[in-house]
Amino acid sequence: MRFASIASGSSGNCLYIGSGSTNILIDAGISKKKIEEGLSGLGLTGSDIDAVLITHEHSDHVKGIGVWSRKYHVPIYATKGTLMEISRMSSLGKIDPSLFHPVKADQDFSVEDLQIHPISVSHDARDPVCYRVDDGRRRIGTVTDLGRFDDYITQSLGGCDLLYVEANHDTGMLETGPYPYPLKVRIAGNYGHLSNEMSARLIGSLNNSRLHNVILGHLSKENNFPDLALETVRAELFRDHDKRDINFSLSVAPRDKASETFSID
Repeated sequence: MRFASIASGSSGNCLYIGSGSTNILIDAGISKKKIEEGLSGLGLTGSDIDAVLITHEHSDHVKGIGVWSRKYHVPIYATKGTLMEISRMSSLGKIDPSLFHPVKADQDFSVEDLQIHPISVSHDARDPVCYRVDDGRRRIGTVTDLGRFDDYITQSLGGCDLLYVEANHDTGMLETGPYPYPLKVRIAGNYGHLSNEMSARLIGSLNNSRLHNVILGHLSKENNFPDLALETVRAELFRDHDKRDINFSLSVAPRDKASETFSID
């Protein structure tokens, strides 16, 4: 399997996962042109994409899906609530409803040879999920836009070879930053986003010997820095675990360009 982040952050999100014969996107929160540029770096075109999986209806996850769907006519998978919200968003233009495929949390579905497991998350959207993707041998977990995690989340992410996980904000930067107080409360709340420290606790709770790569994503432009996220998560992990138990590589997904491509053999 292959994984790459095409865009990551509060200004737009789009992930790529491929098996060699099947290619999917998770979210389309950037323009069609930028998605195509990211795919070009992977040796792919928009016509190679077999499906788009949407996590929730916030603009930084869907703003490119209207143009993309009219150009490429690929299936769009999301929960019923998310699809209803997308269909009401005039900014996306008309989307052919026949492309909509509703999914439910914890009910697996397939896109060609990829098995998809939707995971319910706590976020201030209609019916948000994240996705775990298997090809029969390897597993990739993606989890962002959640204000908290619990045993359900950690169990759902069990057995992953690669994990893309939110590290949205530094707590101190959020508290002292320019955001209005209600927005700060929303971000830090149970239906907001994971801080760097909470991201580390989620990663550390997995105790997963198969895990080889962890990519931190969805960093806030105003309330975080890549180096800060990386060092905070690393410090938290090393504080709570023996260094010998941290056998995975840790990196940060770039905001405005594609990440490196991770191959999981």
